[in-house]
Amino acid sequence: MNKITGLIAATFAAYREDGTINLDIIPSLVDKMINDGLSGVFICGTNGEGPNLTIEERMAIAEAYVKAANKRILVLVHVGHSSIAECRKLAAHAEKIGADAISSVAAFYFKPTSVSNLVNSMAQIASAAPNTPFYYYSIPTLTGVGMDMISFLELAENAIPNLAGIKYTASTLHEYQACLNYKNGKFDILFGYDEMLLPALAVGAKGAIGSTYTFAAPLYLKVMKMYEDGLNEEAAAVHMNAVNMVRELVKFPPIPAQRALMKMEGFDLGKCRLPLEPLSDKDADSFRSALEGIGFFKVVKEALQCHE
Repeated sequence: MNKITGLIAATFAAYREDGTINLDIIPSLVDKMINDGLSGVFICGTNGEGPNLTIEERMAIAEAYVKAANKRILVLVHVGHSSIAECRKLAAHAEKIGADAISSVAAFYFKPTSVSNLVNSMAQIASAAPNTPFYYYSIPTLTGVGMDMISFLELAENAIPNLAGIKYTASTLHEYQACLNYKNGKFDILFGYDEMLLPALAVGAKGAIGSTYTFAAPLYLKVMKMYEDGLNEEAAAVHMNAVNMVRELVKFPPIPAQRALMKMEGFDLGKCRLPLEPLSDKDADSFRSALEGIGFFKVVKEALQCHE
């Protein structure tokens, strides 16, 4: 398994007026990701509203992404569910359709009670797709499962033969660095806090997965290139644009706000599903004004032009 470098966009679910999933928009979303310079997409995760979808819907979305990508870009399928049996169905399906990797969060209702319990759960899921790289998706703020990830790797490397690494969505950079360096970098540890990408690069990150890469990838890729070229102060200045954007974003419910931003960029994803609710027109206008005020759209466009 080659390690993933660059950025993976955690894409959003798309719905029609009647609330059914919209598969027709997926090819244009994939083309946007490719044009923006992304390495892949992470689908049906937090931002893709995986827990809000039926497994039949998730399978249909996965098929549509794999077909649209056509090996031009990586497709990582999130298969997490509160039921391990359903996880296994999703994992087996992802392998059958040719997904590049699968990933799963910890169960978020009946939660794992120890690292060994977590590893046993992930091993059951991963074994349903034995020929596909598996990433444990650590996101303690949403699952409520926060365990030592070095201990996880120590147990999981033997229990999960197809373990590729961790999708690490936490702000604990010291632990992230420890995971990166575990056994001289044996595993692929993908960073998941977009607004902390530059600090993550400083401790060794080479690849990252995040929601804001769906609409701001050129900005972050510019940061990565500058850092790689040793232009640390310049990279910090560009990265500040991402920080400012996130500071405006979190004044609203994050997923609805990002969906509104996608609409501003020309991709109408429809209304999210309850209990998520879309931004009101007033809040969407306020958010747009704030983004324009910090020059967000301008810097992303300039970064894209540099990339091209």
